[in-house]
Amino acid sequence: MAAPIETILYESEAQSLDTIFPGIAASDWTERLERELKQNILSFWMKHAIDETNGGFYGYISRDLRIDPNADKSLVLNTRILWTFATAYRVYGDESYKRVADRAYRYLNERFADREHGGLYWSVDAAGRPASDKKQIYGQAFAIYAYSEYARATGDKQALTLAIELFHTLERYGYDKEHRGYWEALSRGWGPTEDNSLSEKDLNAAKSMNTHLHVLEAYTNLYRVWPSEPLSGKLKELIEVTVRHIVDGDTARFVLFFDPDWTPLSDHISYGHDIEGSWLLAEAAEVLGDEELLDRVNRVAVRMAEAALRDGADEDGGLFNEGGPSGLIDTNKDWWPQAEAVVGFYNAYQLTGEARYREAAAKAWQFIENFIVDKEHGEWHWSVLRDGTPSENEQKVSAWKCPYHNGRACFEMVERLKSELS
Repeated sequence: MAAPIETILYESEAQSLDTIFPGIAASDWTERLERELKQNILSFWMKHAIDETNGGFYGYISRDLRIDPNADKSLVLNTRILWTFATAYRVYGDESYKRVADRAYRYLNERFADREHGGLYWSVDAAGRPASDKKQIYGQAFAIYAYSEYARATGDKQALTLAIELFHTLERYGYDKEHRGYWEALSRGWGPTEDNSLSEKDLNAAKSMNTHLHVLEAYTNLYRVWPSEPLSGKLKELIEVTVRHIVDGDTARFVLFFDPDWTPLSDHISYGHDIEGSWLLAEAAEVLGDEELLDRVNRVAVRMAEAALRDGADEDGGLFNEGGPSGLIDTNKDWWPQAEAVVGFYNAYQLTGEARYREAAAKAWQFIENFIVDKEHGEWHWSVLRDGTPSENEQKVSAWKCPYHNGRACFEMVERLKSELS
């Protein structure tokens, strides 16, 4: 059993970064992160993903770089590309990154935007025509996240206006006024739909952890550039809803799916979402600036990180995909939980000063370099088996395989390590 949270948080002073885990000093780690970000992740997407024929970006590229020019293009893929390259431009000021961000911004506005009903389509076909026109709240949240980051990076007033308008649209149609929280999906015209699922593996539930986590993330980023009273209230409420309903108070793990009244529908454990949510919750409370709420959330964040480390981390530093009440269910190690493990465990180290969290973050990064990075074709493998060999999943670019989790991990860690070194 984990130690009581009160004894974990703030009990010790942070040790010197370079002495905690001798195998990866902060300066060396920062250099490796930036090299991976610039020379592998960003460069891959700039070189391989741009669709010069139909505009925007290809919807599918295989592990061995076979392009399917007829693949649909998802809202998730395109908003995440926009966020990633807008962030790259904001951080590094490289005009080549801005050109990719500009391309993603234009394509979203020209092809995904629903001129009649508002919001953005869930997917378009290769030529940019609506393929799935439902309004998945998860996708709308990522559009807010991407538009607000583009505004943050470039000062573009139209992008900020679009993000704010989408916030109001989400609150008008996507918010559950009776039980609070947000619906999973709505029809094109913002009415009820029977098609709620994000993907084939997800339950067709009215509400999900995943959607709420990324509405939280989107509202946090929007608050950075639009610190308004209506957004402040909604962000605070969403943090509280997450802590009250979505984080299981006994296990410090996310519940994944719900009925409208927050009745749980699943006992699966997603270790990647747990460790990702731990730091996104802490970030949201920090950006909001409510000190009492921040203290409460930080305690929850450490409990979540501890549970993920105890039950989800393998001896080699990799993070398993899923578990359940009886133990591990999926021992594969997908690319995105590894990225989130680096940030989430390091965030727990920053909150507690406990060396084992920093070591867990460093081991997760070492696992990424050893097994997840595709040293032959570039970017990252979708996943590896428990022994570190690539799984059968061949997606390199797809509706869900994007430069967001791995790119964001690099941005986050470089910023966190540099602040510690200054």
